[in-house]
Amino acid sequence: MRFFFREYTDIDSSIIVKNHVHKTGSIIEQQRAVFLDRDGVINVNHGYVHDQENFEFIDGIFEVARAAHASGYKLVVITNQSGIGRGYYSEKQFNQLTTWMCGKFSKAGAPIEKVYFSPFHPTEGYGAYRKDDDSRKPRPGMILQAQREMNLNLESSILIGDNLSDIQAGIAAGVGQNILFVKKQPLKLSGQYYKAITNLREVLPFMDSR
Repeated sequence: MRFFFREYTDIDSSIIVKNHVHKTGSIIEQQRAVFLDRDGVINVNHGYVHDQENFEFIDGIFEVARAAHASGYKLVVITNQSGIGRGYYSEKQFNQLTTWMCGKFSKAGAPIEKVYFSPFHPTEGYGAYRKDDDSRKPRPGMILQAQREMNLNLESSILIGDNLSDIQAGIAAGVGQNILFVKKQPLKLSGQYYKAITNLREVLPFMDSR
């Protein structure tokens, strides 16, 4: 499983440590997260976006991210990036774009804690990238890795995605609130509960401060 994680040099290192695990006496307090898919939630999905020129932020994403941060949620990006495995762009290009994207969120007052990505594809990947990896949604690998590394309470967390595979990953991992951002009513997942929205700002009532 691959992930990109940037620690910002303008943040005190002691705050970074505290952001991961807070202790109250001898009890470790778990953190809550808002998991964001990238293409289709953070930016318009133009297809295998890998440079700034084609990266168009979706209306409302910074407002939602600021509200999540202000309410004590950690912002975590989980994104399938099979374009890497298909040879359309490199991990270096993805990391460069991610650094730029995280800088935009930081300037907007909504710092992203971590970005996890899966570069694999089970049939179209080249070489080592041709793999049905547990990190690739709809499998829950990226979410579960974030839970382990950041001491997250998944039941109290929120996931926002634009594909049913995002929702399936959230449900499989045990995320408490899974939200599908779509322009039209999607097919239902049999026996599974999730909330469908058509505007990102509809997420705001689901966030509670503590």
